Formats: sequence, C-alpha cells, structure tokens
Amino acid sequence: MSRWVSGNKFRLLENGEEFFPRVFECIAAAKREVVVETFILFEDKVGEELHAALHQAARRGVQVDLTIDGYGSPDLSPEFLSTLTRAGVRVHVFDPGPKLWGWRTNLFRRMHRKIVVVDGERAFVGGINYSADHLADFGPQAKQDYAVEIEGPLVADIHSFVHRALAAGWRNAGAEPPEGLRERLAGHARSLAGALRRDNIPAPAGDASALFVTRDNRKHTNDIERHYRAAIRTARSRVIIANAYFFPGYRLLKEMRRAARRGVDVRLILQGEPDMPIVKTAASMLYHHLLDAGVRIYEYCERPLHGKVAVVDDEWATVGSSNLDPLSLSLNLEANVVIRDRAFNQELGNRLDALMQHSCKQIDRKDLMEPSWWRTVRSYFVFHLLRRYPAWAGWLPAHAPRLTPAGLDLPPAGGSDPEPVGQAKPV
Repeated sequence: MSRWVSGNKFRLLENGEEFFPRVFECIAAAKREVVVETFILFEDKVGEELHAALHQAARRGVQVDLTIDGYGSPDLSPEFLSTLTRAGVRVHVFDPGPKLWGWRTNLFRRMHRKIVVVDGERAFVGGINYSADHLADFGPQAKQDYAVEIEGPLVADIHSFVHRALAAGWRNAGAEPPEGLRERLAGHARSLAGALRRDNIPAPAGDASALFVTRDNRKHTNDIERHYRAAIRTARSRVIIANAYFFPGYRLLKEMRRAARRGVDVRLILQGEPDMPIVKTAASMLYHHLLDAGVRIYEYCERPLHGKVAVVDDEWATVGSSNLDPLSLSLNLEANVVIRDRAFNQELGNRLDALMQHSCKQIDRKDLMEPSWWRTVRSYFVFHLLRRYPAWAGWLPAHAPRLTPAGLDLPPAGGSDPEPVGQAKPV
C-alpha cells in the first residue's frame, strides 16, 4: 500500500463546516457504492444528517457499508441502526475485545480511521468524526480539525483497502458476511487477484503525488511514524506539526531535535485548551527537552485541537487520523495520506501559520516554572518511557480485527443474536 501514486488532486477541508456538507453532497450524488469508516458516530444533528444521507442512498439502490468502532460509538439506539439496516445499509461494528459483564475488557485496540469512499472515484481521509462537536456552534468545546478530499488514482488504493478491511473483519470474526456483502467482497477479491485493470483506476485529476499509509498491529505497525521521521530527517527549511495528542516515541523526538539543531524551523502546535487535561500534562513533560534544542512550541487556546496534520519544507504534507501518542503509534488502527504537492503544502501551511498568529500562545522557557530536581526526575522517567513504550505495547495481545453486524434486522452472525450497539456500556 505504501507506494507513491501520481496524478491526484487534494482539497483541504477544515472543521465540520467544510467537511460535512461536502461529504453529504458526495453521498447524495453516489450512483453505485458508499463505504464509510469512522471511530465516532453520535446520534446528534451531524449523526442524523449522515444517517439521512446513507439511508437515502441505500433506498435508491446504492450499496452502502458503514463501519463504526464499538468503543467510540457505544450509544447508538436500536431505532437509529435498524432504520439504516431496513433500507439496506450494512452496519459493521469493530469491537475486538470481549465483554465481561457488559464492559469492554480491551480498551486499547481501536479502529480509529476516518475514511469515506464514493463510487470508487472520490475519497475522504482525515481526523473528523461524525459528531456536532466538530462544528463551531457547539461552543467552547468545539474541535479544530482537518480532512482532505481526494480525486485521482490514489482513490483506487483506498478503495481496495476498505474492501479488504471489510473482508478481513468478517473472516476474523469466524462468520460469513451477509449474502449481498459476501457477493460484493468475492467479486472485489477476484478483481484484485491480478493487477488492477486500467478502467478500475480513476483517471488523473491533478499533479499531486501521494501515499495512502495505514497502521495496524501486524504488518504495518509503525508505517505512519516512519514517514514522519523520514520527512523530518530530510527537512531543510521548516517543519510544522499540529497534533492533538502529543507524546511520541524517542526516535521521533530525536529527529525533531536534530532538525532544529541543524537550523530547520521546527514548530509544534499542541493543545492549550484540551478536551482531556492529561493530554496537556503529558505533552508539557516534553517541553524543556524540545525547547532546549530550538523547537518552537505553540499552544492552541481557542478550543480543543483535534487535528493530525503536518507540513515539511515546501512540498511534503500529511493529513489523517493518527495522533503522535502511544495509542495511535502503537495500538490503534489508523490511516493517513502523505502528499507531495506545493500548492497543497502552501495552503495547509498558510492555515497553520494563521492559527499560530491569531489563536496560539507561544511557550517560552520562563513559562515553565518547576524545581530543577523535579525536572531531572521527570526527564529520567520520560526518557525511559519514550524509549520503551513501543516495545511494551507489543506485549499486549495483537488482535485480529473483527466486525459484527449492528441493527435489529441483520441476520445473526455465527448463530447468535448480536447485541445492538445501543446497549454497549461506555467506558
């Protein structure tokens, strides 16, 4: 999957105000197929709008698959789900952990991707979930986030990936997919047995080269992090990383420090008004280490930052679902797009520059008031933790991603009635 593909066009979508209308517009125009993966789907005004778009698409004969994470989307009502399944939408729940007395026992293996593919011709990848807290009118807790709309040959890679994920999820669950889905997956597998035919690949739509990069717990355990490290290692002028949950491994931190020391303008945009206080606490433990090397740190203070984007020099950029923390880098299933395109790099860079100028506070060493003895103890702890947590994560059982059906009208998989997602207990 990690191969450079040329001939693509990318459109940056910032926050729900740009993302949701565009996704719903494309679903409304779908002729054959819509595939959606998301970590969070809430039954609020945004979730209801997605529900309506998918329901209408299925009613007019479009094949629709919706995959949600059982941890991230635990409270959908049976009515919400059954309305979709009665219309023909296949709703799949990613929930690899067994339940003990109704509670999740595995909290650290999550399907964190956010992907949409429409008719195999257009795709969306990013960090935006389907919830009202991605809209500014949600209030002070509204999230700042990004996604990209993709046209061109790279969509074929993304399309193939989501179909393989569906097939693998059902296979690992030890159950046969529902009849219509089984036929589709079998046909898609046959088309992938040899090289893709030229008529299956979207025509060139632009000049951008790109990679679709995923993270799993088997063959692609650190692909996204490797692309970050490689880009920072070769940076010559600038690195800007905006990331919501920042506590990366030792090797990634080392590349940032090395880049800053050789004169690269390295800037981090992190949470100043976090949705979870521990996020800021964890990141701030690294501030002295980074500032000492010349890295500049900005805290976004208007509202919670949820973005996972970066630009390097004047061509490289990435947008996706992967944070730079232990969950995303060592446990979650993630997806990013890595882009080589000057125009896109400039647009994303300009938006991040505006964020730093108007909505951020730059952190100075004098802002970090703490005893020197505590800094020494803490640095020792953080150093060893960052060096070892990727290996510690590997000790956890590597799950085989499993999908189970949701909704009251799907036939049971494996001979027993599935538990509706609406009955799952939040953790």
